[in-house]
Amino acid sequence: MSIRTSRMKAVPTLLKRLVRVEKEANLNDLKSELIKIKDLFSMVRKNEDELLDTLTVVDGYLRNKNIDKLMEEKKDICQKIRNSTQTLLPADDIEAVGSSTETFEDLKINQREDVINNAVLSSSQLEDMKMFRVSYFNLGDFSKKCCFLSLLYFPENAIIKKDDIMLWWCGFFYDRRIKHLFNELRNCNLIVPHGNGKCPGESSKFKINPLAHHKSMRQMLQDDEKRFAETNSIGLIPSSRHHFGLEKPCLVLDQKNVELSDELGFKSNHWYAILNVGASYLNFGPQWMAKMKNLSMLHLGRGLPAHSSKHHIEVKSGEFLKELRHLKYLRYLSLRGISTIFEVPPSILRLQYLQVLDLKACHNLETLPNDISSLRSLRQLDLSQCYLLHRMPKGIEKLTSLEVLKGYVISNSSNTPCRISEFANLNYLQRLSIHIGRKAVIQEGEFESLHKLSNLKYLKISWGVFDRRYSEIQINLPSSLKKLHLEGFPGQEIPEWLKPSELLQGLKVLNITGGKLKSMNHGEPNNYWCVEILRLKYLKDLEIDLSNLRELFPSLKYAEVKQILNHSYFEWSID
Repeated sequence: MSIRTSRMKAVPTLLKRLVRVEKEANLNDLKSELIKIKDLFSMVRKNEDELLDTLTVVDGYLRNKNIDKLMEEKKDICQKIRNSTQTLLPADDIEAVGSSTETFEDLKINQREDVINNAVLSSSQLEDMKMFRVSYFNLGDFSKKCCFLSLLYFPENAIIKKDDIMLWWCGFFYDRRIKHLFNELRNCNLIVPHGNGKCPGESSKFKINPLAHHKSMRQMLQDDEKRFAETNSIGLIPSSRHHFGLEKPCLVLDQKNVELSDELGFKSNHWYAILNVGASYLNFGPQWMAKMKNLSMLHLGRGLPAHSSKHHIEVKSGEFLKELRHLKYLRYLSLRGISTIFEVPPSILRLQYLQVLDLKACHNLETLPNDISSLRSLRQLDLSQCYLLHRMPKGIEKLTSLEVLKGYVISNSSNTPCRISEFANLNYLQRLSIHIGRKAVIQEGEFESLHKLSNLKYLKISWGVFDRRYSEIQINLPSSLKKLHLEGFPGQEIPEWLKPSELLQGLKVLNITGGKLKSMNHGEPNNYWCVEILRLKYLKDLEIDLSNLRELFPSLKYAEVKQILNHSYFEWSID
């Protein structure tokens, strides 16, 4: 290899060749000089990138005419330029540059050309990278940057559901601003939608902007990443996690089989978070979990992009759950999809700061504590796809901080101690999914009380039985509702409560999946839905045509129809 091929390898290559001829000549002085400059080229490259980053920020402010922000940071920017220049050029050369006719714009263009030559980037890629830098720096507040940096735990090109991103952030951050921060990161393309782009305004899947993993971008982010997470050399990729600048150690589990015990060297009891990003078989030594006094986030189940929906996870023994009573700071607990969880013990009731309890798809879960009203800090409770769980706990109506409640099952009176009509005090509730079981006993007026949930935006109701009498339930939908999903609806006609009305003016997304529905006609001429996105799937008795849909839904922008009586599949979007 010629040393001109890669300047980063030039000095190491020469040092290796010197070793081979040490017996033939005394070249210690030359070897000493080479050792001194071994890291010189990487340092120069780093300083080049730092200068380019500074110039890119300036260029972004000028292009966006953000002169006030530029004036605010002008002094700091000038100092950064001087520092970078001093590390790149001798003093005489700096003076020569300063006295030359080369303008600031010329210098920026030259730097750009250097990047193109070194990184072999197209002009469009270079422009995208520049805008990425500007978007990141314009976040300003480090708490916003933390939201983005936390996503770098996900594998490159991972497809992440919006709900999972929000759930993930709940484990790291305390306040409710994460909803606004998500939109901010999306609007500036730090996270980007994933999909065919046909469905307007609604993408539930996202990716981190691929530029975040580019070498020069990681160099730009490295100072903030050091502040947020520092890699150590003990255990299964432990790292030091920072929460708004405060050091918090984090243990990441990425091996297929993981055993954690003092005997295997995992004696640290100061972990802030334990994250399963790839393990299928977990085993905790006796009392090991009880020692995690500072643990705030325990994500053992599925939900991270490394796990598919079919990813199998087992825990050898559920005894570790009883030890959670010692973790008084635990705020986030995810056991999603763990097949060997049969019971959630009453010990979790001592977790007074717990905000997220994710038990989704624990298919063998049969028992929950009888009363969970003591979990007053709980903001998200997911019990969906727990098919053996037939009894709901008492006290859900007292969890007044709840924002998300999924998988609430209505069964017989003894197994449903809390009724829908008692949810009126859940003022923060925004997402709710309800399953009507085979032996469900619906109290009179129970679903009429839904209109009292003034902040509810997303509602899913599923029927586990095709008994026609369950289609006659009167439901009063809240005016705040934006998205409605009906699954397995047993009625053949549009129910009275779903017909277009003034209360449903805000409903923009309607999904109907499975069931006995035969027609979308509601029988009220000159009365139309305001729905913009419609999905009709697995309705073998339903017959429709596109022209009729557009009459019923004049505001329609996107429709997806799959496996109905007269169509196997079609997708339509506004041009």
